[in-house]
Amino acid sequence: MSAFSSIADALECDWASKARSEQLPPPGNWTTWLVLAGRGWGKTRCGAEWVRSLAEAASVARIALVGPTAADCRDTMVEGSSGLLAIAPNSNRPVYEPSKRRLTWSNGVQAAMFSSEEPDRLRGPQHGAAWLDEMGAWQNLQSTWDMLQFGLRVGKRPRQVITTTPKPLKLLKELLKREDVAITRGRTMDNAENLAPSFLSQIVNRYEGTRLGRQELSAELLEDVQGALWTRDLIEQTRRSKDDLPPMKRIVVGVDPAISVGESSAETGIVVCGLGTDEHAYVLEDASGKFSPIEWARRAVGLYQRWNADRVIAEANQGGAMVETTIRAVDKNVSLRLVHASKAKIPRAEPISALFEQNRAHLVGGFDVLEDQLCTYEAGSSDSPDRLDAMVWGMSELSGGKSFPAHAFTAEASRAFAATMAAKFPNGPGVDWGRGGRPRMVF
Repeated sequence: MSAFSSIADALECDWASKARSEQLPPPGNWTTWLVLAGRGWGKTRCGAEWVRSLAEAASVARIALVGPTAADCRDTMVEGSSGLLAIAPNSNRPVYEPSKRRLTWSNGVQAAMFSSEEPDRLRGPQHGAAWLDEMGAWQNLQSTWDMLQFGLRVGKRPRQVITTTPKPLKLLKELLKREDVAITRGRTMDNAENLAPSFLSQIVNRYEGTRLGRQELSAELLEDVQGALWTRDLIEQTRRSKDDLPPMKRIVVGVDPAISVGESSAETGIVVCGLGTDEHAYVLEDASGKFSPIEWARRAVGLYQRWNADRVIAEANQGGAMVETTIRAVDKNVSLRLVHASKAKIPRAEPISALFEQNRAHLVGGFDVLEDQLCTYEAGSSDSPDRLDAMVWGMSELSGGKSFPAHAFTAEASRAFAATMAAKFPNGPGVDWGRGGRPRMVF
């Protein structure tokens, strides 16, 4: 690289000359820099530039990069448009080894990637600094935090930077009270000149002033909604990790289907729930999203098969026949039960909330959007808590609130019966499945 190119490269990557003042490390003898900012504020760039400055100065030898998932670490913190590779000057780009989840600079400084999905991977490694991204979305928040703190012990003054959209989590509230924590707050509009006009018009204008907008755009740390059946503390107290589960006696897939298709359509809630041998109920997976009818049916049936579930429990208040027809178009042998809501959402959810209060129901890992619905939905709300509804249907079944008839088939028995009938009548009758899992001959 020529001298002119080197100078141009250095100027292009000079973060201090381009950053807003609040994006630079604050003065003082802090051990944790907590950046609470809205979407698009520049949190990722802020964290990546801090790591880069440490690496280039060789002030630490090992740095931990911790994100919600392994994919988040890779796609956002390292390979993203504001990640470590994108901001590195050509003259000093770190060597990236994806298989080892590691970056190495020319001076020997290394940064290793970890995720909240596997907190025990932080057990053992030692670091002199750490970048914690989107901590509000971490799955095993407390255990990941604890394992990281035990290993943050190299050098005279180990430091860490947390870049996250705020959530009213117990750990974040505790950090805000600590004297060794420097706090930077920022709103999405602080970075408006670098954001796409379409984002500002479609996202900011749509959500500004709403509770979700206050959290995601204005970075307000909102307290729990008075009247909501769940609190953040309740969820944290009852949360379980994937490694701390009993065998499952039963598994069901709860579905709250969206009938319409379009940009303004509601999501389809699809939540996998299990009943453990300890007689506790567990949320195992949230696969909700905005889908067409055939898409959500395929997703629900796919989960039913992958988890070897007993039932698909689907709300049928709207389009009951269509719900059953759509699911059976994907797999006619699926064991399906259609349920009808005879109560309002709050009375229907109260018994499930009580299970959490009795420490008999648990979320397994973290479910960002579902948890938001649990902790913000209150009576009279105009929101459609589809994930909450799907969870309630699944857990109601597992808790005995909706018992099945004695003749109902298990998933395994359903498939075996279908195979027997197909072999016995290869050219004639087939098998369909009525409500409640009852087999019936179809000629």
